Amino acid sequence: MRPALPLVLINAAHMLTHYSLLILPTAVLSMAHPGGGFGAAYGPILQLATGMFLCYGLFSLPQGWLAARIGRRALMGIFFFGAAAALAATGLARTPLTLAIALSAVGAFIAIYHPVGTALLIEASPDRPGRAIGINGVCGNVGVAMAPVVTAFLAIQVGWRAGFLVPAAVLLVLGAAWLALPAADGAARRAEAAFPPIPRHLVRRAVLVLLLIAAASGLVFNAFTVLVPKLMQERLAGSHGMLPLAAAAATLATLCGALTQFTVGRMIDRMTLRRVFLPMAMLLAPCLLALAWAPGLLALPLAGAVAAIVFGQVTVNETMAARYISPAMRVKIYSLRFFVGFLGAAAAPPLVATLYERTGSLAASLLVLAGVSLVTLGCAMFFPDRPEELRPELWRSAALPAE
Repeated sequence: MRPALPLVLINAAHMLTHYSLLILPTAVLSMAHPGGGFGAAYGPILQLATGMFLCYGLFSLPQGWLAARIGRRALMGIFFFGAAAALAATGLARTPLTLAIALSAVGAFIAIYHPVGTALLIEASPDRPGRAIGINGVCGNVGVAMAPVVTAFLAIQVGWRAGFLVPAAVLLVLGAAWLALPAADGAARRAEAAFPPIPRHLVRRAVLVLLLIAAASGLVFNAFTVLVPKLMQERLAGSHGMLPLAAAAATLATLCGALTQFTVGRMIDRMTLRRVFLPMAMLLAPCLLALAWAPGLLALPLAGAVAAIVFGQVTVNETMAARYISPAMRVKIYSLRFFVGFLGAAAAPPLVATLYERTGSLAASLLVLAGVSLVTLGCAMFFPDRPEELRPELWRSAALPAE
């Protein structure tokens, strides 16, 4: 089977995964008004997404177990059709309770993607995993970037409900295309046979770093993407005439992350992971601190810089498993990694909402994220820096007992 169409669908699924997570932070700007059925305050409506992020983390954990029993291909089909149904239910919700339940269902179904889709992606691109993950990351971040502007457009032209119903229809079409693909041809078995023997202490070290990064970056990534639309409104909409630019500015900032993931993916195929990861980790906290106080238009390039770093780190993190974890274990490791990561992500909406309600701005949230990012810096310093990453045939000598 030619891998081009499966890769297109896997990348499209990544885009819709992140897009779906970020519909509400923009839709809430249209939903929050007296008589709308959900209240007039930004914070309480945003908190209804807590269950979505929590389910996104919790339901990633059993994906390795499910993949071993019903298969990765079947799980991806469930992803497409289940997420479509949940988004449609969200768009039709009439009360805060039904909205929260429907959003939680969205989180449960899109939780399938990262453990299963990422493993399928690496299987289909064994020679240049960094490039494949980079392109996949671009697609995910295009989803992040598109969510504010497309949701804002649909909310203005049709109503906020269309912001959920339109991506539901797109997922249905993609699901039909996925089911039409021919059966897999044993790529998983070939990848397992070709994987080199890596010393166990290095594998344990890589897994430890991967899980610690997941906890810290899960919070930073999701909190930042949740707050960007409101941040742009806060900093750029000092006058009423600037208000329509808020969603477009949020999109521009996150597109910087998409471009960085493609560049980082190409770098990873030429450099060790630590040498790519460490400089980004060193820059993240200073950029977040600067963004906390940046006025007006200055916030836009700083938000772009933070997006570039945060999203670029995702490419590095996902390639860690490709380089150090055998194909047979990847879905399980990705399940655990995203479980840990998106438990941190579940804290993002209430953290941003609570700090905003208490302080009246997003500066406090950005300061907290700057502190959390120091954990990522420590992980980058501890991660192995091995030339065998680029020349896997050298792992055999490194794995000998004498070493």
